[in-house]
Amino acid sequence: MSPLTSPLYRRVLIWFITANLATLLLGIVLTDSFVHRGALSEPDWAELAKAANEAYETQGAAGLEAWVSERRQEGIQAMLFENQRPLIPLRLPPPVLDMLPRLLAEDEILLRPQPEIRIVGMAVTGADGVRRQLVAVREPRPPHLRRQIFVIVQLVLSLFAIGGVGWWIARSVAKPVEALRETTKRMAAGELSARLGPRWTQPRDELGQLARDFDSMAGRIESLVAHERGVLQDLSHELRSPLARLQLILDLAQSGTREECAVHFRRGEAEIERLDRMIGEILALSRMEADLPGMERERVMLAGILRGRVDAAGLEAQARDLHLSTSTDATPVVLGNPVLLERALDNLLSNAIKFSTPGGAIDVSLSKTKDRAVLQVRDHGPGVPADEVESLFRPFFRGTNAERAQGHGLGLAIVARIVQAHGGEVQAQNAEGGGLRVKMCLPLAS
Repeated sequence: MSPLTSPLYRRVLIWFITANLATLLLGIVLTDSFVHRGALSEPDWAELAKAANEAYETQGAAGLEAWVSERRQEGIQAMLFENQRPLIPLRLPPPVLDMLPRLLAEDEILLRPQPEIRIVGMAVTGADGVRRQLVAVREPRPPHLRRQIFVIVQLVLSLFAIGGVGWWIARSVAKPVEALRETTKRMAAGELSARLGPRWTQPRDELGQLARDFDSMAGRIESLVAHERGVLQDLSHELRSPLARLQLILDLAQSGTREECAVHFRRGEAEIERLDRMIGEILALSRMEADLPGMERERVMLAGILRGRVDAAGLEAQARDLHLSTSTDATPVVLGNPVLLERALDNLLSNAIKFSTPGGAIDVSLSKTKDRAVLQVRDHGPGVPADEVESLFRPFFRGTNAERAQGHGLGLAIVARIVQAHGGEVQAQNAEGGGLRVKMCLPLAS
């Protein structure tokens, strides 16, 4: 949209020009009034006569010439006479020369041949006792015609100046608003990454602040929408494992004895309860990542959680002919959410089980340093190509080993989110002798 078609632009420009024109016209009227009054005001002719006589007595003809030149700049044509003769070359208008005899004959005379013209004759006696006569003519300054031209020129120049300033101000207001409107339309059309950018957010005025607030709001909306999509994807991924275990338990219950069925049903009930808690805690993680309240923290003993999750993963490991070994060198205590930490351990163990070679082993160790609890899970599978290690915790990344196991590439991404939420860090590296080692470090509780 062109600035000329913007209603805001036109309104600001019209009101700006109207207000400034009114101010300009009032200023012209007042200026003209002051100029006119100044032109018609009466000088102190007696003082002028004394000043002219003093200039002549102290500096001679040169001093009088300089004084006459200064008065000419003020709009006064003056001459000092002595014994009916001018003391310097005569420079009076011709009509005044015709009145000289009358002006020189009287001690003080003021003539007004026209309303705006003064002709004065003023006698003065100097310090040397010589009588001299000042003859002066004062015309209005500037003349009437020149004053009109001055007003017209001032009006035209002011129109250009006000119009230029008004156009610039109106354009500076309309352009950011138009950019904001276009960006809003792009966001409404589904382009959540649309931003105003530095051009409109850098100014420190109200429009710049509005642009910064808009970009901040747009970024927040984009992150929330992306986060909600991620939550749905994570939730769908996490539901698959417990549902698969429930299906396995039901299959075993159908072919087992009554006593075995009772055991399997208790396991099924535990899985259902765990599934319910898992969904609640994934939503809690979602609120936590969205800077909303919802995650409760408490002192957690990682050794107890580790034993419980290793026991829970035993059934799946046994089905794949894998041996789970646990090494606990310490009993570190961290501050966090036990269910979320369980989910992180479950994902690490599940990932190790899926990618381990059947008949192999999975080593799980827990230790602590000065201020960190260190938990490591190492499998004896094919490992990961060196150029893919950095991408393992990226959502949906599966790499070249994806065909070895089913999944959506979210397990390790969820681990990274949970560890980050607890103020820790997680790393992955290929272990010596083959396999992948994932190390999870969490700060110790004070």
